[in-house]
Amino acid sequence: MAQVTIYLDPETERRMNALVKKSGISKSKWISRLIREKTAERWPETIREMAGSWGDFPSAEEIRAGMGEDGNREPV
Repeated sequence: MAQVTIYLDPETERRMNALVKKSGISKSKWISRLIREKTAERWPETIREMAGSWGDFPSAEEIRAGMGEDGNREPV
């Protein structure tokens, strides 16, 4: 297993320590989970489950309805 040394300013360390204490896991495991979360290649399941949960949210077509038409593009 790889080891990494990081340097934190006092405020960042204080905030990390508070969150680590709340989580009940080690700093190493907490940082490892954070890195895994930030480097994930797909949305977390909890976010994916939210799709369609707002029944009154307008469709893309409704949002674009009042925007007019695109201008002509320059030739390539």
